[in-house]
Amino acid sequence: MNLKRVKLLLLPILLTVSLFFLLDKNFLPGISSKLSPNKNFELLGRVIRLIKSDYVEEPNPAKTMEGAFKGLVDSLDVLSSYLDKDGTAKYNQQKKTNLKDMGVVLYKRFGLFPQVIGIVENSPAEKAGIKIGDYFSTLDNQSTLFMSLVETNLYLKGEEENPIKLKILRDTQTQEISVKRALLFENPISYSSEKGTAGILKIHHLYPPCVSEIKKKVLPQVKKQKGPLILDLRNCYEGDTEEALKLINLFLKEQKIGYFEKKGKSREFLSCPEDAELKNLPLAIWTNQATMGSAEVVAAVLKDFKKAKTVGLVTLGLAVKQELFPLDDGSALLLTSGIFCLNSGEKLWGQGVRPEEKVEIEDQSQSSYLKKTLSLFSSQ
Repeated sequence: MNLKRVKLLLLPILLTVSLFFLLDKNFLPGISSKLSPNKNFELLGRVIRLIKSDYVEEPNPAKTMEGAFKGLVDSLDVLSSYLDKDGTAKYNQQKKTNLKDMGVVLYKRFGLFPQVIGIVENSPAEKAGIKIGDYFSTLDNQSTLFMSLVETNLYLKGEEENPIKLKILRDTQTQEISVKRALLFENPISYSSEKGTAGILKIHHLYPPCVSEIKKKVLPQVKKQKGPLILDLRNCYEGDTEEALKLINLFLKEQKIGYFEKKGKSREFLSCPEDAELKNLPLAIWTNQATMGSAEVVAAVLKDFKKAKTVGLVTLGLAVKQELFPLDDGSALLLTSGIFCLNSGEKLWGQGVRPEEKVEIEDQSQSSYLKKTLSLFSSQ
Protein backbone atom coordinates (compact mmCIF):
# COMPACT_ATOMS: atom_id res chain seq x y z
CA MET A 1 0.00 0.00 0.00
CA ASN A 2 1.53 3.35 -1.02
CA LEU A 3 2.00 6.39 1.22
CA LYS A 4 -0.83 8.32 -0.36
CA ARG A 5 -3.26 5.48 0.26
CA VAL A 6 -2.17 5.18 3.89
CA LYS A 7 -2.72 8.88 4.47
CA LEU A 8 -6.15 8.71 2.87
CA LEU A 9 -7.11 5.99 5.31
CA LEU A 10 -5.65 7.78 8.33
CA LEU A 11 -7.44 11.06 7.69
CA PRO A 12 -10.99 10.00 8.68
CA ILE A 13 -9.57 7.97 11.57
CA LEU A 14 -7.83 11.03 13.01
CA LEU A 15 -10.98 13.08 12.71
CA THR A 16 -13.06 10.29 14.23
CA VAL A 17 -10.78 10.12 17.27
CA SER A 18 -10.97 13.88 17.68
CA LEU A 19 -14.75 13.89 17.40
CA PHE A 20 -14.90 11.05 19.90
CA PHE A 21 -13.13 13.20 22.48
CA LEU A 22 -15.56 16.00 21.72
CA LEU A 23 -18.78 14.02 21.93
CA ASP A 24 -18.16 11.25 24.42
CA LYS A 25 -19.72 13.03 27.40
CA ASN A 26 -22.94 13.63 25.50
CA PHE A 27 -23.45 10.37 23.65
CA LEU A 28 -21.43 7.52 25.13
CA PRO A 29 -22.62 6.27 28.53
CA GLY A 30 -19.93 4.91 30.80
CA ILE A 31 -17.04 6.43 28.85
CA SER A 32 -15.41 9.67 29.91
CA SER A 33 -12.45 11.51 28.50
CA LYS A 34 -9.82 12.78 30.91
CA LEU A 35 -9.44 15.90 28.81
CA SER A 36 -11.43 19.04 29.58
CA PRO A 37 -13.90 20.33 26.95
CA ASN A 38 -11.46 23.15 26.06
CA LYS A 39 -8.64 20.63 25.60
CA ASN A 40 -10.90 18.55 23.39
CA PHE A 41 -11.54 21.52 21.10
CA GLU A 42 -7.83 22.32 21.06
CA LEU A 43 -7.08 18.74 20.01
CA LEU A 44 -9.63 18.87 17.21
CA GLY A 45 -8.24 22.21 16.01
CA ARG A 46 -4.71 20.85 16.02
CA VAL A 47 -5.71 17.78 14.00
CA ILE A 48 -7.46 19.94 11.42
CA ARG A 49 -4.46 22.30 11.18
CA LEU A 50 -2.09 19.36 10.68
CA ILE A 51 -4.27 17.94 7.93
CA LYS A 52 -4.50 21.32 6.23
CA SER A 53 -0.77 22.04 6.38
CA ASP A 54 0.85 18.60 6.01
CA TYR A 55 -1.60 16.27 4.26
CA VAL A 56 -0.34 15.02 0.87
CA GLU A 57 -3.16 16.63 -1.09
CA GLU A 58 -5.96 19.13 -0.54
CA PRO A 59 -8.72 17.19 1.25
CA ASN A 60 -12.41 17.52 0.46
CA PRO A 61 -13.70 18.91 3.80
CA ALA A 62 -17.31 17.81 3.35
CA LYS A 63 -16.42 14.28 2.34
CA THR A 64 -13.79 13.93 5.07
CA MET A 65 -16.08 15.16 7.83
CA GLU A 66 -18.91 12.93 6.65
CA GLY A 67 -16.55 9.95 6.83
CA ALA A 68 -15.51 10.95 10.35
CA PHE A 69 -19.09 11.35 11.56
CA LYS A 70 -20.06 8.05 9.98
CA GLY A 71 -17.19 6.11 11.52
CA LEU A 72 -17.86 7.58 14.96
CA VAL A 73 -21.62 7.05 15.07
CA ASP A 74 -21.90 3.76 13.18
CA SER A 75 -19.37 2.08 15.46
CA LEU A 76 -21.27 2.91 18.69
CA ASP A 77 -23.65 -0.06 18.42
CA VAL A 78 -25.42 -2.03 15.70
CA LEU A 79 -28.45 0.29 15.62
CA SER A 80 -26.94 3.78 15.82
CA SER A 81 -26.20 5.36 12.46
CA TYR A 82 -25.13 8.49 10.64
CA LEU A 83 -27.62 9.06 7.80
CA ASP A 84 -26.95 11.32 4.84
CA LYS A 85 -29.68 13.56 3.42
CA ASP A 86 -31.25 10.83 1.27
CA GLY A 87 -31.05 8.25 4.05
CA THR A 88 -32.70 10.64 6.51
CA ALA A 89 -35.57 11.33 4.12
CA LYS A 90 -36.12 7.61 3.51
CA TYR A 91 -35.95 6.84 7.25
CA ASN A 92 -38.74 9.34 7.90
CA GLN A 93 -40.70 8.14 4.90
CA GLN A 94 -40.72 4.45 5.81
CA LYS A 95 -42.99 5.05 8.79
CA LYS A 96 -45.57 6.82 6.64
CA THR A 97 -45.36 4.87 3.40
CA ASN A 98 -45.29 1.15 2.76
CA LEU A 99 -42.13 1.17 0.64
CA LYS A 100 -41.27 -1.70 -1.67
CA ASP A 101 -38.64 -4.15 -0.41
CA MET A 102 -37.01 -7.44 -1.39
CA GLY A 103 -38.01 -9.35 1.76
CA VAL A 104 -34.86 -10.14 3.76
CA VAL A 105 -34.08 -9.49 7.42
CA LEU A 106 -30.43 -8.61 7.98
CA TYR A 107 -28.06 -8.34 10.90
CA LYS A 108 -24.65 -6.69 10.74
CA ARG A 109 -22.00 -5.07 12.83
CA PHE A 110 -19.97 -2.12 11.62
CA GLY A 111 -17.07 -3.28 9.46
CA LEU A 112 -18.64 -6.68 8.69
CA PHE A 113 -20.89 -7.86 5.87
CA PRO A 114 -24.65 -8.00 6.59
CA GLN A 115 -25.98 -11.53 7.06
CA VAL A 116 -29.45 -12.79 6.16
CA ILE A 117 -31.21 -14.01 9.32
CA GLY A 118 -34.78 -14.04 8.02
CA ILE A 119 -36.65 -14.27 4.72
CA VAL A 120 -40.25 -13.15 4.16
CA GLU A 121 -42.43 -15.88 2.73
CA ASN A 122 -43.24 -15.50 -0.99
CA SER A 123 -41.02 -12.42 -1.23
CA PRO A 124 -38.74 -11.59 -4.20
CA ALA A 125 -35.77 -12.66 -2.05
CA GLU A 126 -37.23 -16.11 -1.42
CA LYS A 127 -38.12 -16.53 -5.09
CA ALA A 128 -34.58 -15.50 -6.10
CA GLY A 129 -33.10 -18.29 -3.95
CA ILE A 130 -31.56 -16.19 -1.17
CA LYS A 131 -30.96 -18.32 1.91
CA ILE A 132 -30.62 -17.70 5.64
CA GLY A 133 -26.89 -17.43 6.38
CA ASP A 134 -26.02 -15.65 3.12
CA TYR A 135 -23.85 -12.53 3.30
CA PHE A 136 -24.32 -9.47 1.06
CA SER A 137 -20.88 -8.12 0.13
CA THR A 138 -22.11 -5.46 -2.32
CA LEU A 139 -25.34 -3.69 -3.20
CA ASP A 140 -25.31 -2.27 -6.73
CA ASN A 141 -21.50 -2.58 -6.69
CA GLN A 142 -21.21 -0.63 -3.42
CA SER A 143 -19.39 -2.40 -0.60
CA THR A 144 -21.52 -3.07 2.48
CA LEU A 145 -18.56 -3.34 4.88
CA PHE A 146 -18.87 0.18 6.24
CA MET A 147 -22.61 0.61 5.92
CA SER A 148 -24.58 0.55 9.14
CA LEU A 149 -27.43 -1.92 9.60
CA VAL A 150 -29.91 0.95 9.26
CA GLU A 151 -28.30 2.19 6.04
CA THR A 152 -28.29 -1.30 4.57
CA ASN A 153 -31.98 -1.83 5.33
CA LEU A 154 -32.88 1.57 3.91
CA TYR A 155 -30.92 0.85 0.73
CA LEU A 156 -33.09 -2.20 0.09
CA LYS A 157 -36.27 -0.09 0.20
CA GLY A 158 -37.70 2.16 -2.49
CA GLU A 159 -40.85 3.48 -4.11
CA GLU A 160 -40.06 1.72 -7.39
CA GLU A 161 -39.73 -1.99 -8.17
CA ASN A 162 -36.37 -1.57 -9.95
CA PRO A 163 -34.00 -4.43 -9.06
CA ILE A 164 -30.94 -4.36 -6.81
CA LYS A 165 -27.79 -6.14 -7.94
CA LEU A 166 -26.39 -8.25 -5.11
CA LYS A 167 -23.09 -10.02 -4.62
CA ILE A 168 -23.74 -12.91 -2.24
CA LEU A 169 -21.21 -14.88 -0.22
CA ARG A 170 -22.39 -18.41 0.58
CA ASP A 171 -19.93 -20.82 2.18
CA THR A 172 -16.93 -20.67 -0.17
CA GLN A 173 -18.89 -19.47 -3.19
CA THR A 174 -19.69 -16.02 -4.55
CA GLN A 175 -22.61 -15.31 -6.84
CA GLU A 176 -24.23 -12.25 -8.34
CA ILE A 177 -27.99 -11.91 -8.72
CA SER A 178 -30.55 -9.16 -9.24
CA VAL A 179 -33.62 -9.02 -7.02
CA LYS A 180 -36.62 -6.80 -7.60
CA ARG A 181 -38.38 -4.87 -4.90
CA ALA A 182 -42.08 -5.49 -4.32
CA LEU A 183 -44.85 -4.39 -2.00
CA LEU A 184 -44.55 -7.09 0.66
CA PHE A 185 -47.60 -6.37 2.80
CA GLU A 186 -50.78 -4.54 1.91
CA ASN A 187 -51.76 -4.87 5.56
CA PRO A 188 -49.57 -4.92 8.68
CA ILE A 189 -51.28 -8.11 9.87
CA SER A 190 -52.75 -11.32 8.52
CA TYR A 191 -55.01 -13.80 10.27
CA SER A 192 -55.77 -17.43 9.49
CA SER A 193 -57.77 -20.10 11.27
CA GLU A 194 -56.00 -23.19 12.58
CA LYS A 195 -57.55 -26.32 14.10
CA GLY A 196 -57.12 -26.57 17.85
CA THR A 197 -56.30 -22.88 18.23
CA ALA A 198 -58.00 -19.48 18.14
CA GLY A 199 -56.08 -18.85 14.93
CA ILE A 200 -52.71 -17.50 13.89
CA LEU A 201 -52.24 -13.73 14.00
CA LYS A 202 -49.18 -12.80 11.97
CA ILE A 203 -47.63 -9.39 12.68
CA HIS A 204 -45.65 -8.14 9.68
CA HIS A 205 -44.58 -4.87 11.27
CA LEU A 206 -45.51 -2.83 14.34
CA TYR A 207 -46.35 0.49 12.75
CA PRO A 208 -49.86 2.00 12.78
CA PRO A 209 -52.50 0.93 11.90
CA CYS A 210 -51.42 -2.52 13.12
CA VAL A 211 -53.40 -2.65 16.37
CA SER A 212 -56.46 -0.84 15.01
CA GLU A 213 -56.57 -3.46 12.22
CA ILE A 214 -56.43 -6.23 14.84
CA LYS A 215 -59.31 -4.68 16.76
CA LYS A 216 -61.39 -4.30 13.63
CA LYS A 217 -60.67 -7.59 11.83
CA VAL A 218 -59.44 -10.12 14.40
CA LEU A 219 -60.97 -9.45 17.81
CA PRO A 220 -64.55 -10.32 16.74
CA GLN A 221 -63.30 -13.71 15.51
CA VAL A 222 -61.15 -14.71 18.49
CA LYS A 223 -63.12 -13.49 21.50
CA LYS A 224 -65.34 -16.58 21.53
CA GLN A 225 -62.54 -19.06 20.86
CA LYS A 226 -61.31 -21.42 23.57
CA GLY A 227 -57.99 -22.54 22.13
CA PRO A 228 -54.80 -20.46 22.30
CA LEU A 229 -54.31 -17.55 19.95
CA ILE A 230 -50.93 -17.74 18.21
CA LEU A 231 -49.16 -14.40 17.86
CA ASP A 232 -46.60 -14.96 15.12
CA LEU A 233 -43.76 -12.44 15.52
CA ARG A 234 -41.27 -14.27 13.29
CA ASN A 235 -39.52 -11.86 10.90
CA CYS A 236 -41.20 -8.89 12.61
CA TYR A 237 -38.20 -6.56 12.77
CA GLU A 238 -39.69 -3.09 12.23
CA GLY A 239 -42.00 -1.03 14.37
CA ASP A 240 -42.25 1.53 17.14
CA THR A 241 -42.71 1.28 20.90
CA GLU A 242 -46.12 2.98 21.01
CA GLU A 243 -47.67 0.38 18.70
CA ALA A 244 -45.98 -2.40 20.69
CA LEU A 245 -47.57 -1.08 23.89
CA LYS A 246 -51.00 -1.03 22.25
CA LEU A 247 -50.53 -4.66 21.20
CA ILE A 248 -49.47 -5.69 24.72
CA ASN A 249 -52.46 -3.80 26.12
CA LEU A 250 -54.85 -6.14 24.26
CA PHE A 251 -53.71 -8.90 26.63
CA LEU A 252 -52.44 -7.05 29.70
CA LYS A 253 -53.45 -4.02 31.75
CA GLU A 254 -50.59 -2.75 33.92
CA GLN A 255 -49.24 0.64 34.95
CA LYS A 256 -45.60 -0.45 34.69
CA ILE A 257 -44.69 -3.14 32.16
CA GLY A 258 -40.98 -2.26 31.98
CA TYR A 259 -38.78 0.71 31.26
CA PHE A 260 -36.06 2.20 29.11
CA GLU A 261 -32.83 2.67 31.01
CA LYS A 262 -31.21 5.86 29.79
CA LYS A 263 -27.91 7.57 30.44
CA GLY A 264 -27.17 8.03 34.13
CA LYS A 265 -29.39 5.03 35.00
CA SER A 266 -32.54 7.15 34.70
CA ARG A 267 -35.70 5.21 33.91
CA GLU A 268 -38.54 5.91 31.49
CA PHE A 269 -41.39 3.62 32.55
CA LEU A 270 -43.84 2.22 30.01
CA SER A 271 -47.53 1.67 30.69
CA CYS A 272 -50.51 -0.26 29.30
CA PRO A 273 -53.37 1.44 31.17
CA GLU A 274 -56.43 0.51 29.07
CA ASP A 275 -58.72 -2.46 29.71
CA ALA A 276 -57.28 -5.61 28.10
CA GLU A 277 -59.91 -6.97 25.72
CA LEU A 278 -58.24 -10.38 25.40
CA LYS A 279 -56.95 -10.77 28.96
CA ASN A 280 -58.48 -14.24 29.39
CA LEU A 281 -57.48 -15.68 26.03
CA PRO A 282 -54.61 -18.23 26.12
CA LEU A 283 -51.71 -16.92 24.07
CA ALA A 284 -48.66 -18.40 22.35
CA ILE A 285 -45.92 -16.26 20.81
CA TRP A 286 -43.67 -17.46 18.00
CA THR A 287 -40.18 -15.95 17.68
CA ASN A 288 -37.07 -16.42 15.58
CA GLN A 289 -33.76 -14.61 15.18
CA ALA A 290 -35.48 -12.03 12.99
CA THR A 291 -37.89 -11.02 15.78
CA MET A 292 -36.38 -7.65 16.63
CA GLY A 293 -36.90 -4.41 18.51
CA SER A 294 -40.48 -3.59 19.45
CA ALA A 295 -41.56 -7.18 18.69
CA GLU A 296 -39.05 -8.35 21.32
CA VAL A 297 -40.66 -5.99 23.83
CA VAL A 298 -44.06 -7.57 23.14
CA ALA A 299 -42.75 -11.12 23.56
CA ALA A 300 -40.66 -10.35 26.65
CA VAL A 301 -43.37 -8.46 28.55
CA LEU A 302 -46.17 -10.95 27.88
CA LYS A 303 -43.86 -13.80 28.86
CA ASP A 304 -42.70 -11.94 31.99
CA PHE A 305 -46.29 -11.38 33.16
CA LYS A 306 -47.13 -15.02 32.34
CA LYS A 307 -49.68 -13.95 29.76
CA ALA A 308 -48.09 -16.00 26.98
CA LYS A 309 -46.00 -19.07 26.32
CA THR A 310 -43.15 -18.54 23.87
CA VAL A 311 -42.05 -20.94 21.15
CA GLY A 312 -39.14 -20.68 18.74
CA LEU A 313 -35.60 -19.29 18.73
CA VAL A 314 -33.76 -16.89 21.03
CA THR A 315 -34.01 -13.33 19.71
CA LEU A 316 -31.02 -11.01 19.28
CA GLY A 317 -31.83 -8.51 22.04
CA LEU A 318 -32.18 -5.25 20.10
CA ALA A 319 -35.04 -3.67 22.05
CA VAL A 320 -34.03 -0.03 22.44
CA LYS A 321 -35.25 3.52 22.27
CA GLN A 322 -33.76 5.59 19.47
CA GLU A 323 -33.82 9.28 18.72
CA LEU A 324 -33.19 11.02 15.41
CA PHE A 325 -31.17 14.24 15.62
CA PRO A 326 -31.46 16.26 12.37
CA LEU A 327 -28.41 18.23 11.25
CA ASP A 328 -28.37 21.52 9.34
CA ASP A 329 -27.43 19.96 5.99
CA GLY A 330 -30.38 17.54 5.95
CA SER A 331 -28.41 14.59 7.34
CA ALA A 332 -29.08 13.18 10.81
CA LEU A 333 -27.76 11.09 13.67
CA LEU A 334 -29.85 8.10 14.75
CA LEU A 335 -28.71 7.33 18.28
CA THR A 336 -29.63 4.66 20.82
CA SER A 337 -30.77 6.61 23.87
CA GLY A 338 -32.17 3.83 26.06
CA ILE A 339 -32.26 0.04 26.42
CA PHE A 340 -35.39 -1.86 27.38
CA CYS A 341 -35.54 -3.58 30.78
CA LEU A 342 -38.21 -5.69 32.42
CA ASN A 343 -39.54 -4.62 35.83
CA SER A 344 -37.09 -7.05 37.44
CA GLY A 345 -34.21 -5.04 35.96
CA GLU A 346 -33.38 -7.74 33.40
CA LYS A 347 -32.06 -6.11 30.24
CA LEU A 348 -33.01 -7.42 26.80
CA TRP A 349 -29.96 -5.82 25.16
CA GLY A 350 -27.72 -8.60 23.89
CA GLN A 351 -29.74 -11.22 25.78
CA GLY A 352 -32.98 -11.40 23.85
CA VAL A 353 -36.13 -13.37 24.60
CA ARG A 354 -35.55 -17.03 25.47
CA PRO A 355 -38.54 -19.19 24.50
CA GLU A 356 -39.86 -21.82 26.88
CA GLU A 357 -40.17 -24.27 23.99
CA LYS A 358 -37.33 -24.24 21.48
CA VAL A 359 -37.67 -25.15 17.82
CA GLU A 360 -34.75 -26.71 16.00
CA ILE A 361 -32.91 -24.15 13.90
CA GLU A 362 -32.76 -26.67 11.04
CA ASP A 363 -36.58 -26.92 10.96
CA GLN A 364 -38.28 -23.55 11.04
CA SER A 365 -41.45 -24.69 9.29
CA GLN A 366 -44.87 -23.57 10.49
CA SER A 367 -45.86 -27.19 11.10
CA SER A 368 -42.91 -27.59 13.49
CA TYR A 369 -43.90 -24.45 15.43
CA LEU A 370 -47.52 -25.56 15.54
CA LYS A 371 -46.65 -29.02 16.80
CA LYS A 372 -44.55 -27.58 19.63
CA THR A 373 -47.30 -25.09 20.51
CA LEU A 374 -50.13 -27.63 20.70
CA SER A 375 -47.93 -29.94 22.77
CA LEU A 376 -47.14 -27.11 25.18
CA PHE A 377 -50.80 -26.28 25.80
CA SER A 378 -52.02 -29.89 25.91
CA SER A 379 -49.61 -30.59 28.78
CA GLN A 380 -51.24 -27.98 31.02
